[in-house]
Amino acid sequence: PDMGGSGWAQFNRDLRMEVSRPALIVDVRGNAGGHISELVIEKLTRTILGWDLTRNAQPVSYTSDAPRGPVVALADEATSSDGDMITAAFKLLKLGPVVGQRTWGGVVGMTGRHRLGDGTVITVPMNAAWFDAYGWSVENHGVTPDVESLRTPLDWAEGRHVEMDDAIELALELLAANPAAIPPDYRDVPDRSRPTLPPRR
Repeated sequence: PDMGGSGWAQFNRDLRMEVSRPALIVDVRGNAGGHISELVIEKLTRTILGWDLTRNAQPVSYTSDAPRGPVVALADEATSSDGDMITAAFKLLKLGPVVGQRTWGGVVGMTGRHRLGDGTVITVPMNAAWFDAYGWSVENHGVTPDVESLRTPLDWAEGRHVEMDDAIELALELLAANPAAIPPDYRDVPDRSRPTLPPRR
C-alpha cells in the first residue's frame, strides 16, 4: 500500500510465502510512497546460493527469502514518490520487466504539513532524487514500463485487471525460459556411512 511502516509490515508478512512460489509479481500500483524502497529492493535482489536441509523439515533457501525465479513489477499512473523510486531501481538493477503504465513522477520529498493563520495547509519541498541513466527525470516524468498495459475505464467498471493478466502471462513466459530454483533431492547425497578405501596395489 505504501513505502512506510504499514507497507513494510505487510511486505514482511507476505514475503516468506510469496518467495516460495516459482515466480514473483511485485505490485506497486497505487503505491503512495514513503521512504523504505531501499529495504524492499534489498530483499528482492537476494539470490539463492544454496539450500539448508533440516531433518523432518522443508528445505529453506540460502539466502533466505530470496526469489526462486523470475520477478515482474506492476506499476501504474498512481505509483508515486518512493513508488516511482522503487520502479526506477527495479529497472536499473534489471530485476525483471515492469508492466503497466508510466508512474506518476512526483518524487520530491517534503517536510510535514504546515498550517497558516487562515487554516491553509502547505508543504515545503525538501529533497529530490537523481538516478544513473535517469538523471533528474523521474521527477515530473515518472518511469516508463517495459511492457505497456492499460486498464481502461470499462475494465475498471467491470472489475477486470488486464495489466495483472499481462504481468502473469509475462511471468509464466519468463518461467518457461528460466525455471525456478529447486532444492536438491536428499537422495542425491552420497552414502558416507562406509568409508571408501583406496584400491589395493
